[in-house]
Amino acid sequence: MTISLLNRENTGLVIIDAQEKLMQVMGNPDRVADRIVKLIHLAQVFELPIIMTEQYSKWLGPTVPAIKEALPEYDPVEKLDFNSCSVDLFNRRVEEAGLRNIILTGVETHICVFQTCVSLLEMGYSVHVPHHAVDSRTGANWDIGLSLMREAGAVITSAETLIFQLLKKAGTPQFKTMLKTIK
Repeated sequence: MTISLLNRENTGLVIIDAQEKLMQVMGNPDRVADRIVKLIHLAQVFELPIIMTEQYSKWLGPTVPAIKEALPEYDPVEKLDFNSCSVDLFNRRVEEAGLRNIILTGVETHICVFQTCVSLLEMGYSVHVPHHAVDSRTGANWDIGLSLMREAGAVITSAETLIFQLLKKAGTPQFKTMLKTIK
C-alpha cells in the first residue's frame, strides 16, 4: 500500500450510522461525535462532499443531535445492509461527488464501517479511517475492525492528521477557521 496525501479536489467525508440508539452503546460515543463534528467543519471549510448513512432508522433512530446539527444538510442514505456499498443510492452519491479519497467515520468499526471500507477499497477508492472517529461496543471489536481495515489497505489515521493534510499551510483563512475547531 502506498500512502499519499489527501487533496481537496477529490476527497469526501462519509459518516456511517452515527445514530442515537447505536451511539448510546458505543465505547466512546462523545469522542466519536466530537471527531466527526470536527471533520464536518473541515468538509464545510473546503466544500467537501458529505455522505451519511442511517441503518434502519425506524429502529435505531436518527443521527445524534451533535452531528446532525453540524451538517450543512441532513439527507441520509437509509439502509438495511451493513455494507453501504450494497445500496445503490450510496454508490450514486459517491460516484456523483467525483471522489477518489474517502474519509470514513462512524459505527460500528468492525461491522458497517469495515464492510463499507473493504468494498470502497475494492472499487479503487483510497480510504482514510480516523481511528477516534469510529467506534464499536467493545474495545476488542474496535481494534479488530481497525486491524482488518489496515490489512485490507485503508490508511488508519487521526482526525487532526487529516485536517492538517487538507490545510497544507498556516496563515490561510481556512487555517484560522479550523484552528478554532481544533482547540
